[in-house]
Amino acid sequence: MHQRLLAMLLVTLLSTAAAAQAPVQVEPVSDRAIVNQISVTGTVTSPRRAVLSTAVAGLVAELAIDEGHRVETGAPLLRLDAELAQLAMERAEAEVRQGEIALEDARRRFTEAEKVGAQRGVARTQIESLRAEVTSDEAALVAARAAAREQRAIVERHTLKAPFSGVISERNTELGEWVNPGDALLELVATDNLRFDFRVGQENFGVIAPDAPVEITFDALPGRSVPSRVDTIVPIKSPGARTFLVRVLADDADAALTVTPGMSVRGRLQINTGRSGVTVSKDAILRFPDGRVTVWVIDDAGDLPVVHERVVRLGFEFGGYVEVVSGLSSGDFVVVRGNETLQEGQTVSILDGRT
Repeated sequence: MHQRLLAMLLVTLLSTAAAAQAPVQVEPVSDRAIVNQISVTGTVTSPRRAVLSTAVAGLVAELAIDEGHRVETGAPLLRLDAELAQLAMERAEAEVRQGEIALEDARRRFTEAEKVGAQRGVARTQIESLRAEVTSDEAALVAARAAAREQRAIVERHTLKAPFSGVISERNTELGEWVNPGDALLELVATDNLRFDFRVGQENFGVIAPDAPVEITFDALPGRSVPSRVDTIVPIKSPGARTFLVRVLADDADAALTVTPGMSVRGRLQINTGRSGVTVSKDAILRFPDGRVTVWVIDDAGDLPVVHERVVRLGFEFGGYVEVVSGLSSGDFVVVRGNETLQEGQTVSILDGRT
């Protein structure tokens, strides 16, 4: 009877001991370069945006596009009624042909007079008059050709063409409307080589440098991040918000991004502080409502590893790691999984095999 009782007590003790060894995963505390990670929000912007208008006044006779249409460089977007301008161009071209004929005839008569003048008694004064006529006809032809080119350019300006590839974002005219130069008829927005603009607090102006790495994420593309770099820093602060503009470009300009100008974008700027320090995985950090920040440190000096709670003071957080200003040393091992319910001095079993 006593042996049976002892056996049952031994099983109970062994079970209690096994239960007390909570399974945990640990990671070493290490020194690494400290990065100041700045989280910002911004907007997807286009490198080109233009409000288009015609160079001449006229009646809208043809409208080839609508809002949302994608167009290529040089594509005709809108045509004005050019009938009168076309007739004026034909008249100017006819005057050019007339001038060419007149010049050709003047040159012929001048050449003949100069060749036979001395033999047939043609006066020198008459020859000089013919020379002047040739010169005058040459000038008249130059003027006629310039007038024809001018009229041809006017006819061409009755067609509004796309200055660059993009999407029509706004249309402010209809067929049959009379438009004047400077009227905002269409808005064209480029959708290639998009940029990401962020407003960053003035306190970070001195630490952000061109080519600084930035990780971009989009509200419209959950779960996807795009490696990017700072392209331009515009050192003009917004007086009200005390911010300045940081423009970011994706490292891969050909990356297929289903985003458009105006969408929201989030960025994490990685700023190298130029120093190194003690860091730990952010999974090891426990934060409490009273402001305490602690980690569980492994003590493997005994037969079984045990944990001790350690209060720490933190610095920058970056790339899944947190700088520990005080409370830990390089080479310590901390619990990163299973640390939610631990107790001071509790024995643990380390799942990665370290004891």
